[in-house]
Amino acid sequence: MLKEFREFAMKGNVVDLAVGVIIGAAFGAIVTSLVGDVIMPIIGAITGGLDFSNYFTGLSKSVTATNLADAKKQGAVLAWGSFLTLTLNFLIIAFVLFLVIRAMNQLKRKDEAAPAAPPKPTPEVELLTEIRDLLKKG
Repeated sequence: MLKEFREFAMKGNVVDLAVGVIIGAAFGAIVTSLVGDVIMPIIGAITGGLDFSNYFTGLSKSVTATNLADAKKQGAVLAWGSFLTLTLNFLIIAFVLFLVIRAMNQLKRKDEAAPAAPPKPTPEVELLTEIRDLLKKG
């Protein structure tokens, strides 16, 4: 049983998947930092110092706090600022992955772009070509 598990775990697809998940998690952390520490502060500066992650709408009259953490303690809140931040995070990740996949596809196309030799014409096509050439000579 241990031997079977080792064979399963060492298959190329499983190892590739594990590496992909680990790199994906690290990449997600980088993009989260990019959004939270670089992009959102710039957007906040452009919009007059707004911090989107702290925007919320109270869903009950008991919510009187001015920051999201305290408002959540008071009752139900619609934390649309956090949702906006996470949506922007997702869009950036999706766009970067699109650029990476696009670059990989372009590299693949360059490798496959070597022109293949045209296929040899069939005997019927060769015969028709000869007849055409003879008719031209007349």
